[in-house]
Amino acid sequence: MSQENENGPKVHYICQTYIEKKTGRDGQVSLSIDKQIKYSTSHEAQLRAEREHLSDSCVGVDAYSVTEDPDSGEVSDPSFIVRLGSVPEVEPS
Repeated sequence: MSQENENGPKVHYICQTYIEKKTGRDGQVSLSIDKQIKYSTSHEAQLRAEREHLSDSCVGVDAYSVTEDPDSGEVSDPSFIVRLGSVPEVEPS
């Protein structure tokens, strides 16, 4: 996490990995979040995403940032730094 200033918006940089899980009796496969790791910079989050993507257990990974307003508690939509492999589709807001 990093802060713009003590009272201003906080920017969080996150690396989030995905694994495949079978759901139901028909054995359909869906993506599930495996890890969420916070970093101080976008560069650190991107480097971790690139390393995680090389893992056999990881089918996809996102590195992204969100901005949190500490006064209201509202969090912005993610701003993607990098998306690798199988990742969930993002619906336009």
